[in-house]
Amino acid sequence: MSLPVLVLTGALGAGKTTLINRLLTGAHGRRIAAIVNDFGSINIDAELIAGQTEEILGLRNGCICCSLQGDLLRSLKTLLDRDPPPELIVVEASGVSDPAGIIETLYDPLLFGHVTVEAVVCVVDAQAITDDVAVTRDPLWQAQVAGADLLVLSKATGLGEAERLRLRALLAAQGKSRLYDPDRDAEELELLLLAPETMQSDAAQRLAGVPRAAVTADRFATLEWTREGALSMPRFQAAIQALSPGLLRAKGFIDSADHPGTPLLFQLVGRRATVERADPATAPGCRLVLIGRAAEFDPEKARSLLEDC
Repeated sequence: MSLPVLVLTGALGAGKTTLINRLLTGAHGRRIAAIVNDFGSINIDAELIAGQTEEILGLRNGCICCSLQGDLLRSLKTLLDRDPPPELIVVEASGVSDPAGIIETLYDPLLFGHVTVEAVVCVVDAQAITDDVAVTRDPLWQAQVAGADLLVLSKATGLGEAERLRLRALLAAQGKSRLYDPDRDAEELELLLLAPETMQSDAAQRLAGVPRAAVTADRFATLEWTREGALSMPRFQAAIQALSPGLLRAKGFIDSADHPGTPLLFQLVGRRATVERADPATAPGCRLVLIGRAAEFDPEKARSLLEDC
């Protein structure tokens, strides 16, 4: 099964390093690898360090970090060859570049089947926009925002509600409505970026489920759906498209009547959805977990649409 990759973009000084630190040092229990442009800027407390080589630093919680020096393919291969391998790879795009180049690299034939672009995340500097709205007219900034599936606000401490609403309106004008503030939306952001493996393929076809600490009854609604046999891929795609406005995260295995005998892995983060071949040993049948905000996602409607597939 391929490893999920988060591509992190944003302007110089927007706060990408802060977000990477948060991902690497959080108490999430996941083995995360980060490929960063300037390793020296990563401020990780010395007591977290478990081991270090010239380019790779290991952390006690299983996370690792390496510098993006030269060949991205080489850096990725180094991480993929580790034992055990990471569960998630975060790749930081340069603050002065369009992340499209990194996306193209991740789709290189040499990486096919090894990594999957799970989401492109853009860090938006709230203070910079508040101080000078001309920032939003910069073509590079617009390209970074346009290429993102999720926007994460930084440097928003002290902003009033009126300023936050103005920021959202400016970003909505760029066609982006999904904006997350780590200080206010920490639980939701962790669910999107660090959701542990929600499915497993074993002989009993059991759901591993999602962590109940993250999916709470008051904020989120979740559906765990299983079915023996195959579904219609066009109907499934139509169902997901209908549900996507209210979905935050979806993941699981499906069998498709259009691809008999080939188990498929389906993932959705934000508006990015991918379907790829799963491990041939994956147990047959369909097993999905769908998560959305309680006010926007109706599990019974989702169940009905999936049953119609």
